[in-house]
Amino acid sequence: MPGAAPDDIDQAHLAALLDGARAAALRAGDAILAIAREGPCEVHSKTDASPLTRADLAADAILTEALHALEPHMPVVSEETTCDLTALPRRFWLVDPLDGTREFIAGNGEYTVNIALIEDGLPVLGVVHAPARGVTYSAARGVGAWRTDAKGTCAISACADGPLVVAASRSHSGPSLASFLRTLPPHTLVELGSSLKLCLVADGSAQLYPRLGPTCWWDTAAAHAIVLEAGAQLLTLAGEPLRYGGDSPLNPSFVCTSLPRPIWTAAPDCA
Repeated sequence: MPGAAPDDIDQAHLAALLDGARAAALRAGDAILAIAREGPCEVHSKTDASPLTRADLAADAILTEALHALEPHMPVVSEETTCDLTALPRRFWLVDPLDGTREFIAGNGEYTVNIALIEDGLPVLGVVHAPARGVTYSAARGVGAWRTDAKGTCAISACADGPLVVAASRSHSGPSLASFLRTLPPHTLVELGSSLKLCLVADGSAQLYPRLGPTCWWDTAAAHAIVLEAGAQLLTLAGEPLRYGGDSPLNPSFVCTSLPRPIWTAAPDCA
């Protein structure tokens, strides 16, 4: 779709972009699985001490090429690339080619390929593909939210009813989370890697995912779009919608939830 970026993206255009983004995520996932089948791979440390593997780089190359082909005028911002965040246009792709690299290295399958389309600081399209699990979540604003697996594709929606289920990070917890959890009503805790925790809220498997620690834009944006279209929220601890813009890719602490604020704002870090 060459040419200047349109002022507005209508639902038909968003649906077409979603199809293309889904296909790109599946290709990247296949490349990750092929590398995983080769056995343990060399792990490098980035400047922030986070791990980097050949699978991260292979998926990044596939996504960058595919998304540029979909919309040549839109930049692709990736965890594995460097760009001037203050110079981004109002609309850009935001990707994490391998979210949960630690989970990939551990071999537990809890890693994802994340693709988001950001417009005016908010995610309007998202794909989260978990290649080792054979599950893909996808959504676009006004188009719908879905979960696809071996059984087919079904629409998903968040749920505030039933016994309370709280999702939490398998690799990133700490005393703040323990304090937060103690303030909640009785609940079941599900620990999981990558952006899959956000997707549990989107499909109604959980009602709450608190993240009381650092994340980056590419960790959350794709699943954020799915959460919104499924009827849940992703809020800072002050109750403001999480946004993607500015000179730093770091997110503040947040809560992803389908529940009313009074249920979780009793936590000391949310007061």
